[in-house]
Amino acid sequence: MRAQAAELHERSAAQDLWENPDQAQSLMQELAVLQGEVDAWDQLIRQTDELNELYELASSEQDEAMLADLEPETEAVAAKLAEMRLRTLMSGPHDSADAIMTIYSGAGGTESQDWASILMRMYLRWAERRGFTTEILEETEGDQAGIKEVTFEIRGKNVYGNLRSERGVHRLVRISPFDNAKRRHTSFALVEVIPDVTDEVTVELNMDDVRVDVFHASGHGGQNVQKNSTAVRLTHLPTGIVVSCQNERSQLQNRERAMAVLKARLYSLGLARQEEEQAKLRGEFITPGWGNQIRSYVLQPYRMVKDLRSDYETGNTTAVLDGDLDEIISSYLQYMVGKN
Repeated sequence: MRAQAAELHERSAAQDLWENPDQAQSLMQELAVLQGEVDAWDQLIRQTDELNELYELASSEQDEAMLADLEPETEAVAAKLAEMRLRTLMSGPHDSADAIMTIYSGAGGTESQDWASILMRMYLRWAERRGFTTEILEETEGDQAGIKEVTFEIRGKNVYGNLRSERGVHRLVRISPFDNAKRRHTSFALVEVIPDVTDEVTVELNMDDVRVDVFHASGHGGQNVQKNSTAVRLTHLPTGIVVSCQNERSQLQNRERAMAVLKARLYSLGLARQEEEQAKLRGEFITPGWGNQIRSYVLQPYRMVKDLRSDYETGNTTAVLDGDLDEIISSYLQYMVGKN
């Protein structure tokens, strides 16, 4: 990163740099990001050196009070190191992008619809913990509780790089709160994660292939919150991809947002097909489907969350469902580095 930053510094000093403003702005943004990373590592090195010096001093003088004071500082530096190490595992072309997540409830009616709403809360809490911004684009409520389907965006640094670990089927085992006999139920939900790349790539879209429907935006309980038909549904006829947006105030805004999501999904679909072809050539391809779950959340008869790819597991199910996902995400990224 130091070498790359030095090269960009040299290029930024060129007299003809701003003859192409777009290219110059892109270079300066890249330089700012790189320099920020270098500065963060330099700060961490300084903090570690200072802690080492203080530890050696406290140890030589057997100063138990100073040693105790160093513990929280050491833990803070360790946490920062873990966060920065996680960033080094993100090497995908769109890992720095925002993410668009869609959660679909599986078969099982109210049980799975409630599970889908629990997952949505888990990801929104994860985003809140990190200071990211979120926006629900479309939500279809369940028949009695929960949600049938929801699409939302999470914006922040390296959001997609983190959340690509969540793509796939999530399985929940628990005593059903909707079963008077208090029997154990298994529920499934499918999580889709795509990068929001509308500002990074150009996706050619033939509008003759897109059917546009408008309808009333609805709120909780199915009550219309707008008398005019402001919500927009786009159907891409060749692929069958359907995107809806009803969060914005005007039909034009909803259409623009839905179009951006549709382009992102088409781009992601193209990448997925390329990955499938490469996996087939390697003999590793597995058809994605309900049988191929990525993670199990067991609340009864014991408590455990286990990622079936990285083999990471924890008994602290409450923390995980409250958005504490960093260790699970880290284990997946390290698994992918080892796999590749």
